[in-house]
Amino acid sequence: MIPVFRAADVERAVSPHEAYDAVRAAFEAHARGTWEMPSKVYVANYPAGDFRAMPAIGDGHALLKWVTSFPGNPGRGLPTVTGLVLLSDAEDGRLLAVLDAAAVTALRTAAAGVLAADTLCRAEASSYAVVGCGVNGAETVRMLVAHGQTPIVWDLDDHRRELVAGRLGARVARSADEALMCEVVITVTPGASVLYEEGSLEPGQHVSLMGADGPGKAEVAVAELRRAHVFCDDWEQASHGGELAAAVSAGTVGRDDVTELGAVLIGRADGRRSAGDVTLFDSTGLAIQDLAIAKAAYSKADELELETIEL
Repeated sequence: MIPVFRAADVERAVSPHEAYDAVRAAFEAHARGTWEMPSKVYVANYPAGDFRAMPAIGDGHALLKWVTSFPGNPGRGLPTVTGLVLLSDAEDGRLLAVLDAAAVTALRTAAAGVLAADTLCRAEASSYAVVGCGVNGAETVRMLVAHGQTPIVWDLDDHRRELVAGRLGARVARSADEALMCEVVITVTPGASVLYEEGSLEPGQHVSLMGADGPGKAEVAVAELRRAHVFCDDWEQASHGGELAAAVSAGTVGRDDVTELGAVLIGRADGRRSAGDVTLFDSTGLAIQDLAIAKAAYSKADELELETIEL
């Protein structure tokens, strides 16, 4: 019988701290070459949205994530992200577990954004903000609070920002500008409009850009990428379908201008260079991160009363 992890089961199985540690280990394993993944495959139906197929293998397990991104869905009363994660035994191919993709995505997105911020921000940074209070943004707030921070939050929907702040112990920003000027900012928007125009980033600021995870999306102006110290989750993926894609196509940013976060974590590359350095992290979402969360959840399968299926 194959256990099924619904959204609530994933949240019960994997705490924010466990998610953070698992995603960090996945970045490090990928940087060392022991966990592998091809770039995600997009099946587009723009402007409505897209489907994504994301495989990965590592540490005795293989994974396939089939997930959607339809930004207009909330207006229809539907979730932006839906799909399934399939976890298999890499030695014999057995399917081990089925997991809700949206819950896995929220946990690994939050963990990656906070991990990048911890790794790249100034040591003395004290003001934190999350911009975007959807499912992934709310999970990011929960991750920061679990790590001892009290972020301010902003969302275009005033009800949503009040709800997330009240539920998770954050504070609502007085304005978008107040949030965007914090020393550490994690943006988790649909990427439909630029948040940081040319010249708007402050010296010493760090921004984890989590929303531009597909073609045509952007949260920061291309000119700002050029004057910042830029990091990404995976160059091949980010250069084609992330925040960097437009700058790479224009020839404004090249491979030598961008450092992968995993290389920093294992000491193979430098992170922040000075207190006044502006650091940006382009997150496109990696299958190795999903594999890390799925493995962490599966390790708790015997402790939870889960539904099962038989194939």
